[in-house]
Amino acid sequence: MKIDESQVIETNDYRVIIYPASRPFTAKESKVISEKLFDFLASWAAHGKPLSSSFKIEKNQFVVICVDEEKETASGCSIDALSGVMRALDKEFDLGFFDRMKACYVLDGEVRTVKLTDFRNGLKSGEIPQNIEVFDFSKDTYVNFLSDFLLPLKRSWAGVYTG
Repeated sequence: MKIDESQVIETNDYRVIIYPASRPFTAKESKVISEKLFDFLASWAAHGKPLSSSFKIEKNQFVVICVDEEKETASGCSIDALSGVMRALDKEFDLGFFDRMKACYVLDGEVRTVKLTDFRNGLKSGEIPQNIEVFDFSKDTYVNFLSDFLLPLKRSWAGVYTG
C-alpha cells in the first residue's frame, strides 16, 4: 500500500531505508527502478498485512523507502523481500547499492562517490576540501532524513577524518 503524497505529514516519523548507488542513474534506470518499486510497494506486506510505504529517488542516485510503522511494522521477512527487489535492480544495472565502503559528498554542486579509503586519503591530503557536505545513509527515520541526510563535513560521520 503506497503512502499518498497528501497523507505525508512531516511530523510523522516514518521508518526510512536508504539505498545509495555508486553513481547517478540513467533515465532508463530511474524509470525501471520507479516502475519496479511502484509495483512492489503496492503489494508489500508484513505477515499478510499491507505496509503503508512510498519511495523517492533523491539526487538521482539514492533510493529512499519510507514505511509508516504506526499502521503496521515491517517484519524481517518483508525487509528481506524489499532487499530482494533492490538486489535484483543492483545486479541488473550494477549500481553498488550494497557496497557500504563508499562515501558520497557534494563538491561544486555535484554528488561525488568514492571508495571510503580514497575519501579518507583525499581529506588527509587536501585533495578533497574541508568545506564539503557529506551524505549519511544511516538515517532510519524520515525526520532524521529531512534534517541530517546531508551535513557539513565537520558535523557528519566523516568529521572524525578532519584534522
